[in-house]
Amino acid sequence: MTSLPPSLTHRFSTLASAYDVVLSDVWGVVHNGLAAWPDACEALARYRAQGGTVVLISNAPRPGDGVTRHLDRLRVPRTAYDAIVTSGDVTRAVMAKRAGEPMFHVGPERDLGIFAGLDAPQAPIEEAAYVVCTGPVNDEVETPDDYRDLLGRMRARSLFMICGNPDLVVERGDRLVYCAGAIADLYRDMGGEVLYAGKPYRPIYDQALAKAAALRGGATPHARVLAIGDSVRTDLTGAADLGIDVLFVTSGIHAEELGGRDDPDLATLARMFAEAKLAPKAVTRRLVW
Repeated sequence: MTSLPPSLTHRFSTLASAYDVVLSDVWGVVHNGLAAWPDACEALARYRAQGGTVVLISNAPRPGDGVTRHLDRLRVPRTAYDAIVTSGDVTRAVMAKRAGEPMFHVGPERDLGIFAGLDAPQAPIEEAAYVVCTGPVNDEVETPDDYRDLLGRMRARSLFMICGNPDLVVERGDRLVYCAGAIADLYRDMGGEVLYAGKPYRPIYDQALAKAAALRGGATPHARVLAIGDSVRTDLTGAADLGIDVLFVTSGIHAEELGGRDDPDLATLARMFAEAKLAPKAVTRRLVW
Protein backbone atom coordinates (compact mmCIF):
# COMPACT_ATOMS: atom_id res chain seq x y z
CA MET A 1 0.00 0.00 0.00
CA THR A 2 1.22 3.49 -0.82
CA SER A 3 2.44 5.71 1.99
CA LEU A 4 1.79 8.99 0.14
CA PRO A 5 0.29 11.58 2.50
CA PRO A 6 -3.51 11.77 2.18
CA SER A 7 -5.22 15.04 1.30
CA LEU A 8 -7.64 16.58 3.76
CA THR A 9 -11.36 16.88 3.19
CA HIS A 10 -12.44 20.03 4.99
CA ARG A 11 -16.22 19.59 4.87
CA PHE A 12 -18.44 16.54 5.28
CA SER A 13 -20.99 18.17 2.96
CA THR A 14 -18.77 17.37 -0.03
CA LEU A 15 -19.23 13.64 0.65
CA ALA A 16 -22.66 13.46 2.23
CA SER A 17 -24.83 13.05 -0.87
CA ALA A 18 -23.09 9.78 -1.77
CA TYR A 19 -24.42 8.04 1.36
CA ASP A 20 -27.81 7.24 2.86
CA VAL A 21 -26.60 5.94 6.24
CA VAL A 22 -23.82 7.10 8.53
CA LEU A 23 -22.42 4.90 11.30
CA SER A 24 -20.62 7.44 13.46
CA ASP A 25 -18.25 6.86 16.31
CA VAL A 26 -19.11 8.90 19.39
CA TRP A 27 -16.12 9.51 21.68
CA GLY A 28 -13.47 11.29 19.61
CA VAL A 29 -15.87 12.41 16.88
CA VAL A 30 -18.96 13.83 18.58
CA HIS A 31 -17.44 14.63 21.98
CA ASN A 32 -14.15 14.34 23.87
CA GLY A 33 -15.53 12.81 27.05
CA LEU A 34 -16.13 16.16 28.71
CA ALA A 35 -18.03 18.26 26.17
CA ALA A 36 -19.75 17.96 22.82
CA TRP A 37 -18.11 19.29 19.67
CA PRO A 38 -20.77 21.64 18.24
CA ASP A 39 -19.47 21.48 14.66
CA ALA A 40 -19.73 17.70 14.60
CA CYS A 41 -23.23 17.74 16.07
CA GLU A 42 -24.31 20.32 13.51
CA ALA A 43 -22.81 18.29 10.67
CA LEU A 44 -24.76 15.17 11.62
CA ALA A 45 -27.96 17.15 12.17
CA ARG A 46 -27.68 18.76 8.74
CA TYR A 47 -27.02 15.39 7.15
CA ARG A 48 -30.19 14.03 8.76
CA ALA A 49 -32.16 17.10 7.61
CA GLN A 50 -31.28 16.14 4.04
CA GLY A 51 -32.68 12.63 4.47
CA GLY A 52 -29.71 10.73 5.84
CA THR A 53 -29.89 8.31 8.76
CA VAL A 54 -27.31 8.49 11.56
CA VAL A 55 -26.68 5.55 13.89
CA LEU A 56 -24.11 6.26 16.58
CA ILE A 57 -21.95 3.20 17.17
CA SER A 58 -20.04 3.20 20.41
CA ASN A 59 -17.76 0.88 22.34
CA ALA A 60 -19.25 2.18 25.59
CA PRO A 61 -19.84 -0.77 27.96
CA ARG A 62 -23.34 0.46 28.73
CA PRO A 63 -26.74 0.00 27.06
CA GLY A 64 -27.66 2.55 24.42
CA ASP A 65 -30.25 4.32 26.58
CA GLY A 66 -27.56 5.02 29.19
CA VAL A 67 -25.30 6.51 26.53
CA THR A 68 -28.20 8.67 25.35
CA ARG A 69 -28.53 10.16 28.84
CA HIS A 70 -24.77 10.77 28.93
CA LEU A 71 -24.94 12.54 25.57
CA ASP A 72 -27.75 14.70 26.91
CA ARG A 73 -25.51 15.78 29.79
CA LEU A 74 -22.73 16.63 27.35
CA ARG A 75 -25.22 18.69 25.32
CA VAL A 76 -25.16 16.50 22.24
CA PRO A 77 -28.50 17.36 20.62
CA ARG A 78 -30.81 14.48 19.75
CA THR A 79 -31.22 16.05 16.31
CA ALA A 80 -27.69 14.77 15.59
CA TYR A 81 -28.66 11.08 15.51
CA ASP A 82 -31.48 8.61 14.95
CA ALA A 83 -30.31 5.71 17.11
CA ILE A 84 -27.43 4.38 19.19
CA VAL A 85 -25.89 0.90 19.30
CA THR A 86 -23.24 0.14 21.91
CA SER A 87 -20.93 -2.68 22.82
CA GLY A 88 -22.98 -2.79 26.00
CA ASP A 89 -26.00 -3.80 23.92
CA VAL A 90 -23.98 -6.59 22.29
CA THR A 91 -22.63 -7.69 25.69
CA ARG A 92 -26.15 -7.96 27.08
CA ALA A 93 -27.24 -10.10 24.13
CA VAL A 94 -24.36 -12.53 24.76
CA MET A 95 -25.07 -12.62 28.49
CA ALA A 96 -28.76 -13.28 27.90
CA LYS A 97 -27.78 -16.54 26.23
CA ARG A 98 -26.01 -17.55 29.47
CA ALA A 99 -28.96 -16.76 31.74
CA GLY A 100 -28.57 -18.01 35.27
CA GLU A 101 -24.82 -18.60 35.08
CA PRO A 102 -22.76 -16.80 37.77
CA MET A 103 -20.32 -14.21 36.41
CA PHE A 104 -17.43 -12.14 37.72
CA HIS A 105 -17.33 -8.45 36.82
CA VAL A 106 -14.13 -6.51 36.17
CA GLY A 107 -14.96 -2.82 36.05
CA PRO A 108 -16.24 0.24 37.90
CA GLU A 109 -19.56 0.49 39.69
CA ARG A 110 -20.80 3.02 37.13
CA ASP A 111 -21.00 0.17 34.59
CA LEU A 112 -23.32 -2.02 36.67
CA GLY A 113 -26.29 -0.80 34.65
CA ILE A 114 -25.20 -3.14 31.88
CA PHE A 115 -26.53 -6.03 33.98
CA ALA A 116 -29.94 -4.52 34.76
CA GLY A 117 -32.78 -6.95 34.08
CA LEU A 118 -30.48 -9.85 33.23
CA ASP A 119 -30.35 -13.16 35.06
CA ALA A 120 -26.61 -12.83 35.70
CA PRO A 121 -25.75 -13.28 39.39
CA GLN A 122 -22.35 -11.87 40.34
CA ALA A 123 -19.93 -14.26 42.00
CA PRO A 124 -16.27 -14.40 43.07
CA ILE A 125 -13.73 -15.75 40.60
CA GLU A 126 -13.72 -19.14 42.32
CA GLU A 127 -17.46 -19.60 41.64
CA ALA A 128 -17.93 -17.72 38.36
CA ALA A 129 -18.74 -19.44 35.06
CA TYR A 130 -17.45 -16.52 32.99
CA VAL A 131 -16.16 -12.94 33.24
CA VAL A 132 -17.45 -9.62 31.95
CA CYS A 133 -14.82 -6.88 31.64
CA THR A 134 -16.05 -3.31 31.22
CA GLY A 135 -12.79 -1.53 32.07
CA PRO A 136 -10.43 -0.69 34.93
CA VAL A 137 -12.04 -0.06 38.29
CA ASN A 138 -10.20 3.27 38.46
CA ASP A 139 -9.17 4.33 34.97
CA GLU A 140 -7.63 7.54 36.29
CA VAL A 141 -4.63 5.67 37.70
CA GLU A 142 -4.76 1.98 36.77
CA THR A 143 -3.02 0.22 33.90
CA PRO A 144 -3.65 -3.26 32.47
CA ASP A 145 -0.59 -4.58 34.31
CA ASP A 146 -2.37 -3.86 37.60
CA TYR A 147 -4.73 -6.71 36.63
CA ARG A 148 -2.09 -9.33 35.80
CA ASP A 149 -2.51 -11.30 39.05
CA LEU A 150 -6.30 -11.20 38.80
CA LEU A 151 -6.16 -12.36 35.19
CA GLY A 152 -3.84 -15.16 36.24
CA ARG A 153 -6.49 -16.43 38.64
CA MET A 154 -9.07 -16.31 35.85
CA ARG A 155 -6.73 -18.12 33.48
CA ALA A 156 -6.13 -20.85 36.07
CA ARG A 157 -9.86 -21.61 35.86
CA SER A 158 -10.01 -21.17 32.04
CA LEU A 159 -12.75 -18.58 32.42
CA PHE A 160 -14.29 -17.17 29.24
CA MET A 161 -14.26 -13.34 29.09
CA ILE A 162 -16.71 -10.99 27.39
CA CYS A 163 -14.99 -7.67 26.72
CA GLY A 164 -17.64 -4.97 26.95
CA ASN A 165 -15.44 -2.27 25.38
CA PRO A 166 -12.72 -3.34 22.92
CA ASP A 167 -11.09 0.12 22.93
CA LEU A 168 -7.55 0.12 24.30
CA VAL A 169 -7.62 3.78 25.34
CA VAL A 170 -10.02 6.68 25.02
CA GLU A 171 -9.71 10.44 25.28
CA ARG A 172 -10.84 12.16 28.44
CA GLY A 173 -10.36 15.84 27.85
CA ASP A 174 -6.72 16.20 26.76
CA ARG A 175 -5.46 12.86 28.09
CA LEU A 176 -5.85 9.15 27.37
CA VAL A 177 -7.17 6.56 29.83
CA TYR A 178 -7.16 2.77 29.55
CA CYS A 179 -10.28 0.84 28.55
CA ALA A 180 -11.46 -2.77 28.84
CA GLY A 181 -9.83 -3.76 25.56
CA ALA A 182 -6.36 -3.28 27.03
CA ILE A 183 -7.18 -5.65 29.91
CA ALA A 184 -8.84 -8.14 27.55
CA ASP A 185 -5.82 -8.12 25.23
CA LEU A 186 -3.55 -8.96 28.16
CA TYR A 187 -5.85 -11.83 29.14
CA ARG A 188 -5.85 -13.08 25.54
CA ASP A 189 -2.04 -12.87 25.45
CA MET A 190 -2.00 -15.00 28.62
CA GLY A 191 -4.00 -17.65 26.75
CA GLY A 192 -7.49 -16.64 27.87
CA GLU A 193 -10.54 -16.86 25.61
CA VAL A 194 -12.10 -13.45 24.86
CA LEU A 195 -15.18 -12.33 22.97
CA TYR A 196 -14.93 -8.65 21.99
CA ALA A 197 -18.43 -7.17 21.91
CA GLY A 198 -17.75 -3.92 20.03
CA LYS A 199 -15.76 -2.42 17.17
CA PRO A 200 -13.95 -3.62 15.11
CA TYR A 201 -15.88 -6.89 15.41
CA ARG A 202 -18.90 -7.78 13.29
CA PRO A 203 -21.77 -8.13 15.83
CA ILE A 204 -21.99 -4.42 16.67
CA TYR A 205 -22.11 -3.47 12.99
CA ASP A 206 -24.84 -6.02 12.31
CA GLN A 207 -26.95 -4.47 15.08
CA ALA A 208 -26.30 -0.94 13.80
CA LEU A 209 -27.24 -1.79 10.22
CA ALA A 210 -30.37 -3.58 11.44
CA LYS A 211 -31.39 -0.40 13.29
CA ALA A 212 -30.79 1.66 10.16
CA ALA A 213 -32.85 -0.78 8.10
CA ALA A 214 -35.73 -0.55 10.56
CA LEU A 215 -35.61 3.25 10.44
CA ARG A 216 -35.42 3.42 6.64
CA GLY A 217 -37.84 0.60 5.86
CA GLY A 218 -35.22 -1.65 4.30
CA ALA A 219 -31.56 -2.50 4.13
CA THR A 220 -29.10 -0.02 2.66
CA PRO A 221 -26.41 -1.28 0.26
CA HIS A 222 -22.97 -1.11 1.85
CA ALA A 223 -21.84 1.20 -0.94
CA ARG A 224 -24.28 3.80 0.43
CA VAL A 225 -23.07 3.47 4.05
CA LEU A 226 -20.30 5.65 5.51
CA ALA A 227 -18.50 5.07 8.79
CA ILE A 228 -17.04 8.08 10.61
CA GLY A 229 -14.36 7.45 13.22
CA ASP A 230 -11.02 8.41 14.71
CA SER A 231 -9.35 5.05 15.43
CA VAL A 232 -7.37 2.96 12.98
CA ARG A 233 -7.71 -0.13 15.17
CA THR A 234 -11.46 0.00 15.71
CA ASP A 235 -13.25 2.37 13.31
CA LEU A 236 -11.14 1.95 10.18
CA THR A 237 -10.53 -1.78 10.61
CA GLY A 238 -14.13 -2.59 11.51
CA ALA A 239 -15.61 -0.70 8.57
CA ALA A 240 -13.05 -2.09 6.13
CA ASP A 241 -13.85 -5.65 7.22
CA LEU A 242 -17.49 -4.87 6.50
CA GLY A 243 -16.72 -3.33 3.10
CA ILE A 244 -17.94 0.20 3.84
CA ASP A 245 -16.22 3.56 3.32
CA VAL A 246 -14.69 5.56 6.15
CA LEU A 247 -14.30 9.27 6.84
CA PHE A 248 -11.32 9.33 9.19
CA VAL A 249 -11.11 12.11 11.82
CA THR A 250 -7.57 13.05 12.88
CA SER A 251 -8.44 15.18 15.93
CA GLY A 252 -9.46 12.22 18.09
CA ILE A 253 -7.51 9.38 19.64
CA HIS A 254 -4.48 9.67 17.32
CA ALA A 255 -4.16 13.47 17.65
CA GLU A 256 -1.09 13.42 19.89
CA GLU A 257 0.94 11.02 17.74
CA LEU A 258 -0.05 13.04 14.66
CA GLY A 259 1.37 16.21 16.20
CA GLY A 260 -1.83 17.93 17.35
CA ARG A 261 -5.47 18.49 16.50
CA ASP A 262 -5.05 21.54 14.30
CA ASP A 263 -2.12 20.53 12.09
CA PRO A 264 -1.82 16.74 11.83
CA ASP A 265 1.32 15.25 10.31
CA LEU A 266 -0.14 13.63 7.21
CA ALA A 267 3.04 11.68 6.44
CA THR A 268 2.78 9.99 9.85
CA LEU A 269 -0.89 9.29 9.17
CA ALA A 270 -0.02 7.73 5.82
CA ARG A 271 2.45 5.42 7.56
CA MET A 272 -0.25 4.39 10.05
CA PHE A 273 -2.60 3.50 7.21
CA ALA A 274 0.18 1.63 5.39
CA GLU A 275 1.04 -0.39 8.49
CA ALA A 276 -2.65 -1.29 8.88
CA LYS A 277 -2.84 -2.04 5.13
CA LEU A 278 -6.01 0.03 5.05
CA ALA A 279 -7.05 3.41 3.71
CA PRO A 280 -10.16 5.50 4.38
CA LYS A 281 -12.32 7.10 1.72
CA ALA A 282 -11.38 10.53 3.06
CA VAL A 283 -9.54 12.22 5.94
CA THR A 284 -10.63 15.30 7.87
CA ARG A 285 -9.28 17.16 10.89
CA ARG A 286 -12.68 17.24 12.55
CA LEU A 287 -16.26 16.65 11.52
CA VAL A 288 -17.62 19.89 10.04
CA TRP A 289 -20.51 20.31 7.63
